[in-house]
Amino acid sequence: MKPTLLILAAGMGSRYGGLKQIDKFGPSGESIIDYSIYDAIQAGFGKVVFIIRESFADDFKNLFEPKLKGKIEIGYAFQELEKIPPGIPINPDREKPWGTGHAVLMAKELINEPFAVINADDFYSREAFRALVGYMSESTSNNEACMVSYQLQKTLSEFGHVSRGVCKTDSNGFLVEINERTNIEGGEEGIFYYEGGKKHRLAPDTPVSMNCWALNPFFFEQLESGFTAFLKSHGQELKSEYFLPFEISDALQKGLITVKVLNCNAQWFGVTYPEDKPYVSKQLNQLVEQGVYPTKLW
Repeated sequence: MKPTLLILAAGMGSRYGGLKQIDKFGPSGESIIDYSIYDAIQAGFGKVVFIIRESFADDFKNLFEPKLKGKIEIGYAFQELEKIPPGIPINPDREKPWGTGHAVLMAKELINEPFAVINADDFYSREAFRALVGYMSESTSNNEACMVSYQLQKTLSEFGHVSRGVCKTDSNGFLVEINERTNIEGGEEGIFYYEGGKKHRLAPDTPVSMNCWALNPFFFEQLESGFTAFLKSHGQELKSEYFLPFEISDALQKGLITVKVLNCNAQWFGVTYPEDKPYVSKQLNQLVEQGVYPTKLW
């Protein structure tokens, strides 16, 4: 059974100023998603599921269905604020979606096979997708998961601070813990994050998570119970989010899953700020010039 690629594409791009998920970056107008799906097909994925908002479903279907028809199966799931378990009160003034854990949960009815999770606006490299498929094809237990990590220095933006999941592994390369670090910036003096009003140094080769995971369908049950507990504790808050790495960390600490960390030496790049676009386009054009990708993907 071929694995599924689950693409988180429901974000509204507030810092970017528009739907960066379908913005054009490649030499023939390709989005970053186009390259992820192209690499996923080459690596052996059999289906792609988009997590989107219903308000831009037509835009996605019109863009991707003509080019992907006959190449890979396509599914859609919708992340909306009101899609929560019944009977749990939430703040009626809340506008912000519930986060990546909730987004993944929305695909529960569409996925019955091992699946990978990625962000729509991140370029992961073909190496990452091959690593994910390789691990999933050899997995023999429902409680086995994996993630692709990148060197911190290869994931920074020149145009502002970023947040990254800093990973700690054991001697066998399994994830021990993951800590979300915010306000990370690099400069001539090194790479630092700020917490509690203090400046903390991070090594350039620190392994970090870029939300590139492989999970088994049983994990939907973990997300379901975790999201219900989250809403009971935080449902009245306006901005708190139920993040996928938090639930993975919780399952890890409870011994419910193991997570193998697959180190990727490729350059990650993505779009957070409008100023990132020229850099991303330049990187993709260089890969095309090197023969990694054709000038026109589809």
